[in-house]
Amino acid sequence: MRVQARQYTIRNIPADVDRVLRQRAKEGAKSFNQVALEALAMGAGRSLTPKRDLREVVGSLSTKEADRLDEEIRRQHQIDPELWR
Repeated sequence: MRVQARQYTIRNIPADVDRVLRQRAKEGAKSFNQVALEALAMGAGRSLTPKRDLREVVGSLSTKEADRLDEEIRRQHQIDPELWR
């Protein structure tokens, strides 16, 4: 279920805050509105970026698949002395 977004009109924004927000928008190739929303969310202790939920992945490998994956990771961590001469 999506919550309806609210619209605000904010007055008396300090010039230095405006300057920083506009610079962030320019540097991040984002709209001013997006940068302002991110700043408001951060100030409220929230994030506009969705959190990654990996619960569906955890435990999805069989024991055999997990063992093969662990072995491959072990092999990739081995140092080949010939490459480091």
